Amino acid sequence: MSRETSLLPVTRREIVSWALYDFANSAFTTLIVTFIFSAYFAQSIAPDPIEGAIWWTRAVQTSAIIVAVVMPVLGAIADSGGLKKRLLFMATVACVVLTAALFWMGPGDAWLAALIFIGANVAYEITQVLYNSFLPEIATPQKMGRVSGFGWGVGYVGGLICLALALGMVTIWLPETDYVNIRATSLLTALWFLVFSIPTFLYLRERQPRRPSPIIEHVHRGFSRIRDTGRNLSQYRQAVRFLVARLVYNDGLVTVFAMAAIYAGAEFGLVTSEILLLGIVVNVAAGISAIIFGFVNDQIGGKKTITVTLVGLIGTTGLAFFAPDRTWFWVAAIFLGMMVGPNQAASRSLLASFVPQNKQAELFGFYAFSGKLASVLGPLSYGLVLGATESHRWALASVVIFFVVGLCLLARVDEEEGIVSAREGHHFQRFSRPTSK
Repeated sequence: MSRETSLLPVTRREIVSWALYDFANSAFTTLIVTFIFSAYFAQSIAPDPIEGAIWWTRAVQTSAIIVAVVMPVLGAIADSGGLKKRLLFMATVACVVLTAALFWMGPGDAWLAALIFIGANVAYEITQVLYNSFLPEIATPQKMGRVSGFGWGVGYVGGLICLALALGMVTIWLPETDYVNIRATSLLTALWFLVFSIPTFLYLRERQPRRPSPIIEHVHRGFSRIRDTGRNLSQYRQAVRFLVARLVYNDGLVTVFAMAAIYAGAEFGLVTSEILLLGIVVNVAAGISAIIFGFVNDQIGGKKTITVTLVGLIGTTGLAFFAPDRTWFWVAAIFLGMMVGPNQAASRSLLASFVPQNKQAELFGFYAFSGKLASVLGPLSYGLVLGATESHRWALASVVIFFVVGLCLLARVDEEEGIVSAREGHHFQRFSRPTSK
């Protein structure tokens, strides 16, 4: 990397613009993956709710497999060619277009709707990897937790506002004929993502030097970097241990996100407007806790912060399983939100503290790999248990296993050693192709 490029000063405007991307993309996870389209797909597009829930888990699994296979190499290509921002733009546009296309999906379109969702979700996950890889460039190790937490907090604010607008669309402003009120939330999501991502592309700077080359050279270079990284994994020991732990516990998080609205409707009879209201409350709790825990993270470290949240997730998932009525389910959902936000923010900042300067998108590609490879197992176990028992409660209970195992694996991570290794950096550079200044 060119020293002049890597030492570009970071401005407050850049940090805010970076965080605004969280504000923008939160609409997709909130309205499409978690609270509206997932429930609409299971209850109205698919032939019946049980089959719809199983199909939805398979769509999530498929997108997870694609991301797991593609992202490490794509991240290496982005690093080697200085292409992170350009690829981020392309993936954003793809996600926006495919999300808008979901508006035209109605009863009987299950296969097509699933395919479009898979494409949109893959594009979204690609944006997450590239966006996250900018974190170690704009935050010092001492402020990594609060900057990451600030991004997640801003993201939850975006999700909150989107949910409020969606609630108005579903209950007041739009007709229920042909599910127009529900389907229109896909257009809201696409427009929201498009508009609020603009500051990121205007003000966030690419600090890796641009290396104009034919695409085949970028691909070859990306595979070479992956091969070098694979051969020398011992030099990334703590990062690898963390990625393995996250590979497991993130499986539980993905499953909770994907099935939350379906679970609420099936077990407690919550309709779309009630699910949206619950989502608003959960997002408030998650946003506040993500920001607060960002400062806690900088004081006690990412590993301890993640440990606290995993213990909380085990307890709150158990509470959701035993909840006798809606009131207790609401309590469980709110506490779940309070743990999810800090868990994700701390996970991102912990890996960022383990990342050497020239491996940002590549290792965040492995971060996506760790998150998505095992994400096949969570929805799969949920679907299998649901199919065998026809009980969403027992299906949810299977998720706790991933949190418990992930917590045990996290205990093996030495945070201090990982940070020191990333700061030293010289042994990472030995296996990297030299770049021109």
